Amino acid sequence: MDLKKNFAPLTLEMLREARADFLLETADAQFAPPDPDWLIWLFLGGRGAGKTRAGAEWVRLQVAAGVGRIALVGPTFNDVREVMIEGPSGLMAVGPASERPRYEATRKRLVWESGAVAYAFSAEDPDGLRGPQFERAWGDEFAAWAKPQATLDMLRMGLRLGDRPRLMLSTTPRPIPALKALVKAKGVVTTHQPTEANARNLAPGFLAAMQAAYGGSTLGRQEIEGLLIDDPPGALWTRSQVEGARCDSVPELDRIVVAVDPPATGGPRSDECGIVVAGACGEGVQRRGYVLADLSFGPALPADWAARVANGFEQYEADAVIAEANQGGEMVRSVLKAADAGLPVTLVRASRGKQTRAEPVAALYAAGRVRHAGGFAALEDQMCAFGAPDAPGGSPDRVDALVWALSALMLGAKGAPRLRRL
Repeated sequence: MDLKKNFAPLTLEMLREARADFLLETADAQFAPPDPDWLIWLFLGGRGAGKTRAGAEWVRLQVAAGVGRIALVGPTFNDVREVMIEGPSGLMAVGPASERPRYEATRKRLVWESGAVAYAFSAEDPDGLRGPQFERAWGDEFAAWAKPQATLDMLRMGLRLGDRPRLMLSTTPRPIPALKALVKAKGVVTTHQPTEANARNLAPGFLAAMQAAYGGSTLGRQEIEGLLIDDPPGALWTRSQVEGARCDSVPELDRIVVAVDPPATGGPRSDECGIVVAGACGEGVQRRGYVLADLSFGPALPADWAARVANGFEQYEADAVIAEANQGGEMVRSVLKAADAGLPVTLVRASRGKQTRAEPVAALYAAGRVRHAGGFAALEDQMCAFGAPDAPGGSPDRVDALVWALSALMLGAKGAPRLRRL
């Protein structure tokens, strides 16, 4: 193919216009939802994920479609001007230069050649939205608004012009009541994009530096991955407990175990197989537990999870394998022995409910006696939902494995000293 021939008709100005056209470079999450019935589009994203660009482009397309009156709401008036209007991804920087609006600072509004007008409002003053009416609205960094619910209420009451008034909200999520209520509200459609998806538009090395500093932490998952991280009422663990349990180094441990909670069934429809590696050291109330790895996965065939347990046992130079046998009895031991005949397997059987078994382990966390040697997002999500009335369905296999491991290490007899297999 002769690329020069194919691209010869494109002038430098045409290429610039193409680059300015958001539709040629956007990710799916930055498009307005295709569902025709949405009233609020909630775009959750990490820092630098392209939220502002998505909002500005959505407004630009609304103006191109003939919308005449728009509200722009930010945490402060300064945020509206510096980010939403004049910022590098703001309304005065997107789209072809010939179609961009002018800013009338004294009236705090943008005006397009078509006659469309967008007015700026601050979330510090919800009553400032009383009276004006609009066809569309864009609110940026909703979770950072000083009065989010009051401002949202006033804004929605002003969306009463046109055939179908709509609101776009872009924000890095924080577990504030207004946002938690909004994601569950009727007529709200949510899209999500992590910072990583927009890495090509960020400074080189930024994402790697952020991942190194915050990857796996609650703050990192919120600010970089753009996830709404929350503590549901009734859960046995909280995010603050988990964050407080992180450690940078692990002392010499007197015991290390691999705990496994096998799925009840095998094959493509099985639950996850919970596999957690943990160790401990110290005596009495000074004894501390350390979660070293979460090797859980699924769906899993028996031969596959047994092989992963055996590999974990070797990698972490463990002393024992603790395996729940309620679902498989001696067959669990047989499966593990088939993977490695030398595995020292201890079978445990649950005589109490999952929550009752987990409560003493949760108490160890509350007392500061358990540390996490790294970030284990899936395990920690399961921990911080465990016990809550509205916890997600499915078996908490990772938590079960964690409970078996720490119970063996911290709540029973200390056991024999470590013996390394030769």
